[in-house]
Amino acid sequence: MFTNTNQITYNRAKTWQIAGFALNNTATNLFMMLMTYVSFYATGVAGLSVILISSLLTSMRMFDAVTDPIIGFIIDKTSTKFGKFRPSIILGYAIMSVSVLVLYNFTHVVPENIRLIFFIVTYGLYIVGYTFQTACTKAAQACLTNDPSQRPLFTRFDSIFNLFLFAAIAQYTSSYLSPKYGGFTAEAMQEFSTTFVILAGIGTLVAVISIWSKDREEYFGLGGKTVKTKFRDYLSVLKGNRAMQMLIVAASTDKLALQTANNSVVMVMLYGIVMGNYALYGKMSMITMIPSFIIILLGTRYASKFGSKKALVVSTWLSIIGYVALFLVLFLGDPNQISLENFGIMTALWIGTFSLAKGISSISSGIVIPMIADCADYETYLTGRYVPGMMGTLFSFVDKMVSSFATTIIGFAVAAIGFTTAMPQATDAYTQELFWVTTGLFMGLPILGWICSLIAMKFYPLDERKMAEVQEKISEMKKDTEKIDA
Repeated sequence: MFTNTNQITYNRAKTWQIAGFALNNTATNLFMMLMTYVSFYATGVAGLSVILISSLLTSMRMFDAVTDPIIGFIIDKTSTKFGKFRPSIILGYAIMSVSVLVLYNFTHVVPENIRLIFFIVTYGLYIVGYTFQTACTKAAQACLTNDPSQRPLFTRFDSIFNLFLFAAIAQYTSSYLSPKYGGFTAEAMQEFSTTFVILAGIGTLVAVISIWSKDREEYFGLGGKTVKTKFRDYLSVLKGNRAMQMLIVAASTDKLALQTANNSVVMVMLYGIVMGNYALYGKMSMITMIPSFIIILLGTRYASKFGSKKALVVSTWLSIIGYVALFLVLFLGDPNQISLENFGIMTALWIGTFSLAKGISSISSGIVIPMIADCADYETYLTGRYVPGMMGTLFSFVDKMVSSFATTIIGFAVAAIGFTTAMPQATDAYTQELFWVTTGLFMGLPILGWICSLIAMKFYPLDERKMAEVQEKISEMKKDTEKIDA
């Protein structure tokens, strides 16, 4: 649906299309959350060492980064009767489904002398599938809608879906799966993986339906056919696109910090050991959904009105304040008093502060995806090239290279306080060293990441006014192209 606004021809999507396509990210997040428990399976079930798995997962994350530019290049070259993005979405889901089911069902029973190799190969296949599907989440934003006031709607739906998703996963793992099987056993991980493959399949199907009418050439850049690009163009794009440079710095530092903070091991340490009540993890996630939901609605409305850059800066400042407050609650109070069974001032402070901090931080992390589409349009504005796959996977390449160190940071941090043969469990004893490692991972790293974001946004050029200029020029370029073709 093309709409003329202030001399700019906008390609606008229907609200249900934006909401439905956001489920593509939800589907891949289901796989991602499933794989955050792989260290429990690899060490506790398959018998691999903590340091080995922590280092290996970092290496595999780097492999994940390397596959991004290759797959982004393939997506930009793709032109089929089924579109540019739908084939990659479906292929990615199929590869991930097969690989995770094989990994969690067979790794622990294959001969010990080939177990590590088997784990690496199946995990590597999962990464290839994950990259295909996640690359489309970022790349297809550019054809879904190019209206700057509409793009933040993706963040609204994506953040809300993820809010409910992460709360449900926390409840599922802490109140159902772990108690049912007595921990993350082989049987637990088999049920876990099967359930999530089915749920991700439903999300993927809805996303494909939602992008169906937009996955056509008239919505690609200047409305022409597939752009001729070479692999070395990645360097020229990164060198010449200041917006992408700064967004990469902002997002990758945040991603490293938040992946570390939200890792399942850190959640076990925070709720299971520091607070002494791991079941509270799932309950807290459910309690904070409504306040976070309201904050997301307000934040994305602010982004639609004042632009994504301003929304990112404001939400980042508020996230820093929120996480400092979270630390003070634990440091100045008694974490063991945080309990729904014995509701008091500590419980009220934690719930209130956590709800605000979590909701605001979801805006600062979620707004990045539509900003990648802004950077892709900026590239068209600068060079005339429509390369959304290249832009999205260039972003992911650097983002994943940096954030790949999350599992290594956790592995070395817990090993430094004595956990060298197994990850911390909820039944382990509380120590001061464990408190500082937990708060450093859960609160300290995100604050450092957000500080880096604020510095990067000082040099990010795409504010509300600049984006209007970008879309106006692209609209004019498209009209000129249509005249030449006619």
